[in-house]
Amino acid sequence: MRKKRLIKILLSVLLLGIMLFSAYQLYQIYRDYAAEKAIHDMVLEYKPELPAPSETEEPVINQSVIDLQAQYPDAVGWLTIPNTNIDYPFVWYSDNAFYLRRDLEKKYAQAGTLFMETRCNRDFSSQNTIIYGHHMKNDSMFGTIKRFNNKDFFDNNQTGTIFLANQTLEFEIFAFVVVKATDKEIYKTDFDETGNAAFMEYIKENARHFRETPLGETDRFVTLSTCSYEFNNARMVLICRINK
Repeated sequence: MRKKRLIKILLSVLLLGIMLFSAYQLYQIYRDYAAEKAIHDMVLEYKPELPAPSETEEPVINQSVIDLQAQYPDAVGWLTIPNTNIDYPFVWYSDNAFYLRRDLEKKYAQAGTLFMETRCNRDFSSQNTIIYGHHMKNDSMFGTIKRFNNKDFFDNNQTGTIFLANQTLEFEIFAFVVVKATDKEIYKTDFDETGNAAFMEYIKENARHFRETPLGETDRFVTLSTCSYEFNNARMVLICRINK
């Protein structure tokens, strides 16, 4: 009898420990999401707006981005895609790992910050500019990239905008791919003599969703990358062409 009673007590203690551990994990998740939302709400004051159409060519000055950079020197600009939760500032730093778990103030943050590939130029003059972000389960950061896996959503959501201090870049989303993080073609930033055509052909062959887009040899691309859980070391990627 004592042995059975002892087993029951041990099982109860074990169950209580599991419940407490699960509750602590849920608390951490809630805390991380709340922290990300607080940071996002704070920086929304720097969100740029598209200017009203003008018949004259005027220099582009996005004062909100200039103000953002004055507050956070590593900030480059702001990225937004309609009908997603992608509406964030992004940074460039000499170490790709630095902002994985840091916010704009360089404090620890589970959600991190959207950041450019360190091999890319801050002015988007690289042939392929890569921006990374976490796939958060509450759909913050780059969590809503997964929506483009749905063909109808992909077909009906084709554009986005990047605001820099002295440029506003409209881009066309033309491919959704799922690849390994080690894919050398998708994650290259400058092309060899084969140029844009070879890059486009590779994407077309490997894309889950693809639409034809006019292509010139001087066209530049934006690649948005986040984690996928379909297979080991998988990444979901949106490939976009910058409109001239």
